[in-house]
Amino acid sequence: MPMEQIFALVGFVAVMTGTPGPNNLMLVSSGANAGFIRSLPHILGIVIGCQIMLLCIALGLGQLLSHSPSLINGLRITGALYLLWLAWQLVRNRSLQDHPQQQQPLTFIQAALFQWVNPKAWTMALGAITLYAASRDLASLLWVVGTYVAAGVLSTTVWTTLGRQLRRLLRAPGQLRLFNRVMAVLLLASLVP
Repeated sequence: MPMEQIFALVGFVAVMTGTPGPNNLMLVSSGANAGFIRSLPHILGIVIGCQIMLLCIALGLGQLLSHSPSLINGLRITGALYLLWLAWQLVRNRSLQDHPQQQQPLTFIQAALFQWVNPKAWTMALGAITLYAASRDLASLLWVVGTYVAAGVLSTTVWTTLGRQLRRLLRAPGQLRLFNRVMAVLLLASLVP
């Protein structure tokens, strides 16, 4: 892969993984509600789930989807319904002092599977494969996957840490509840694009 294409890939991946979207919003909430350590399976599920999606698209899933609009619409509807459910879970969340057992971040499997209904993950994966690994050569695919792993680990760590730091500001009983409701609204807003 030529150096200018590597720079373009790094920029694309940095923007796609670093900007707010369903994963990052959920990680901020997870960091604030459950802390960094308890959010690690969630973080790893996102990173690994995205790589599996990238590889599946590179191996032909992208071609299948381009010929099946009904499958794409099904994914959109399923993703939207799941985001609605996640937003509802945030709204019903209470403070850690009230119900500590309710403060569970997504598990590794849940976070990995979420990528398959996450609209931004599909956009990232399809865009990366189309723009930077369309030639289907192994070197280009490895550059894309490696860049996503590095950026994914960095981005998910930063967003979860941000949530954990916000937790320090959310001391009063109603503040965490208000924060969760704001995060739920932002999660729903991520459906618009």
